[in-house]
Amino acid sequence: MSLLSSKVLVLNSSYEPLSICDAQKAVLLLFCGKAVPVAHHPEKVVCTVSSSFPLPSIVRLNLFVRVPFKKIMLNRKNILRRDTFRCQYCGRTDLPLTVDHILPRSRGGEDSWENLITACYRCNTKKGSRTPSEAGMATLSKPARPNHIVFMQQFTAAVSDEWKPYLFMS
Repeated sequence: MSLLSSKVLVLNSSYEPLSICDAQKAVLLLFCGKAVPVAHHPEKVVCTVSSSFPLPSIVRLNLFVRVPFKKIMLNRKNILRRDTFRCQYCGRTDLPLTVDHILPRSRGGEDSWENLITACYRCNTKKGSRTPSEAGMATLSKPARPNHIVFMQQFTAAVSDEWKPYLFMS
C-alpha cells in the first residue's frame, strides 16, 4: 500500500467529522493552507526535495463548510453495512445474506430503513410472509435510519484510536 493512500479523517472547523480521504488529498489541503493537522501517523513522513513532514492522520479545515444533510441512499449495500453484514434473526455472518421486509410487502410493508433488515436465506424463508412476532423470531436490533457517522465508525475498525473521539466512539 502506498504511503499516500493511507486514510485521513477530515474534520470541519467545528471538529465535526466530514469525510475520510487519502493522505495525498490531505497533504494537498495542508500545503494549500486550507487545513491544519490535528494528529499524525506515527513514524510515517512525507518527503519533499528539501524537507520532510509527518504524514497526517486527522486534518481540520480552516474555514467552516456548510454541509447539507447527508442523506444515505436506501439500497441493499447500505442495509448490509448498517446491519454489519449479520443476519438480524440468527446473528450469523457466514451464510449468504438477503434483505427482508419486517412487515412483508404482501401485507403493505414498504421499502424504508425502519422496515428492512439483513437476513440469511434460511431465516428469511422460515419467516416467510409473516411478521417476526408471528413467526416467533426476534430481531437482534431495531432497524433505524443510519447517519454518515455510523458508516465512518465502521470504517475505523482498522484505523488508529485517534479517530474514535471525533467519531463518538470513546
